[in-house]
Amino acid sequence: MPEGPEIRRAADQLAKAVVGQPLTAAFFAFPGLKRYQRSLVDHRIRAIEPHGKALLTHFDHGLTLYSHNQLYGVWKVAKAGERPDTTRSLRVALDTGKKSILLYSASEVEMWKTEELPRHPFLAKLGPDVLDLRLGAATVAERLRSKRFAGRSLVALLLDQGFLAGMGNYLRSEVLFLAGIAPNRAPKDLGDDEVERLAHALLDVPRRSYATRGIRRAAGMSADYLTDTPAGFRFEVFDREGEPCRQCGDVVVRHELGGRRLYWCKTCQF
Repeated sequence: MPEGPEIRRAADQLAKAVVGQPLTAAFFAFPGLKRYQRSLVDHRIRAIEPHGKALLTHFDHGLTLYSHNQLYGVWKVAKAGERPDTTRSLRVALDTGKKSILLYSASEVEMWKTEELPRHPFLAKLGPDVLDLRLGAATVAERLRSKRFAGRSLVALLLDQGFLAGMGNYLRSEVLFLAGIAPNRAPKDLGDDEVERLAHALLDVPRRSYATRGIRRAAGMSADYLTDTPAGFRFEVFDREGEPCRQCGDVVVRHELGGRRLYWCKTCQF
């Protein structure tokens, strides 16, 4: 499943294609949404934003389309009115005079009044978004120390969207490595310096991943490099089982923890 940085980059691409332009057509595969097909025409999308791994498409007349890709959903941008040749099932199509944005294979698609979104059953359970620049390390540290989260093992906590939305599996491994903390520990067992390091890593790693535009492989380079910018992101431990740790030279190990694969260095993380 895509993690927060990938969802936000997708939102950026969709917004660039259609925000501010009047809709010329709308299509919904779900019977409960078909009544919106005609009423959306001539209205504009004012913003497309993620919250964690959900995507919110805000229209200018007080409605918001909620979608969650889960494992198989994907948004695409196409020329106005065009539909790519694909075996995927088209769920949503929003057309403007210049571009179309298309949602394939997703099963969670709903229309809500924008003002009522705080009561959405999924969104209401989410913690702060790690890519929300209003979120600071002090707030993250407070959450780590709170009764609700302090006793949880970090291996499970860092995948809990109720703790911080937008976190995911590769981010979990990289955050713990940057903080120098073993995955089997809990926040209540950490010293003040460790909590501070972890709080900063929980913001720094996702934001760096987002800023450097995803994981891309360049000719002659390993697949864990981001090559879009000089300060490109690379995996330090994730998906590097059996390879030497770049920091100490020890072997990176892999464990199945919390039902997901996790990578770490037993020398650097304790």
